[in-house]
Amino acid sequence: MDKRYILGVDLGATNIKLGLLDRNRIILKQILPTKDFSSREELLSGLSQNLSRLLAKRKVSKKDVLGVGIGAPGPINSRKGIVHYFPNIKGWRNVPLKQIMQKKTGFPVFVDNDANLMCLAEARIGAARGRQNVVALTLGTGVGGGIVIEGKLYRGANLVAGEIGHIPLNETGPKCNCGGIACLERYIGNRYILKKAITVFGKDISLEKLTLLARQGNAQAKAVWQAAAMHLGICLSGIVNFLNPDAIVIGGGVANAGRLILDTVRKVIKTRAMSPQAKTVKILKAKLGNDAGILGAALLVKEGYV
Repeated sequence: MDKRYILGVDLGATNIKLGLLDRNRIILKQILPTKDFSSREELLSGLSQNLSRLLAKRKVSKKDVLGVGIGAPGPINSRKGIVHYFPNIKGWRNVPLKQIMQKKTGFPVFVDNDANLMCLAEARIGAARGRQNVVALTLGTGVGGGIVIEGKLYRGANLVAGEIGHIPLNETGPKCNCGGIACLERYIGNRYILKKAITVFGKDISLEKLTLLARQGNAQAKAVWQAAAMHLGICLSGIVNFLNPDAIVIGGGVANAGRLILDTVRKVIKTRAMSPQAKTVKILKAKLGNDAGILGAALLVKEGYV
């Protein structure tokens, strides 16, 4: 019997999502709060134990498992499976994650940046299925990005390409956690959208409430979303001119605002990008939702490191 099962892991600063897949289909899923683990070693041991439990629940033999794919939130040497660091999780500098998890699980392990894997999944089986040149963004606390060129993930000279959230928008502006100034993330990361919303409404407000108010016609709420979408559209206009992609896929929590963001982004690209590129590109809402990371991790195992 061919090895048909894959274990996928989406390691995040808030939650760790685990999945057991049969081909491209998730047949069992588990979510673990990241804060439940007090150290890196505890987290990795817990991860290994819970992956074993997924196999046991479905009575899957180890010999039928192709491998483990892991998407992680930071710059990764994906060829060697080494985590350079995680911006939002302490204690993860120069960690040989592939080597550690192969020893703990006994399976081949593949590791890459989580946004890269989201991009791979959306290009292969999601919103941009069938397209060869795709840029994908995840809009949340941070802004992650991935690039597929001619059907393959583009990783760059030292494998850390795709940091769209850290493209500078202005010559001066707010300092970013990455050490840069006026990065896109500082204008459209969810904490910065909420900060602006609080100054407008004078009280705590959630992204969901902000979206609801805007959809109900509240002019102030619509203006907050429009400002964020303008910043995003301007940045993506440059990417459209530079890379000439078939599609840009937008996902993550902030993207749940839907047309409040996407319509403005489309208009800005139409007016700011060069016309041949602007006519070609499709701006799409991500299709795979919270499963994108797990599905992308599984695709990484299936396709191997390319």
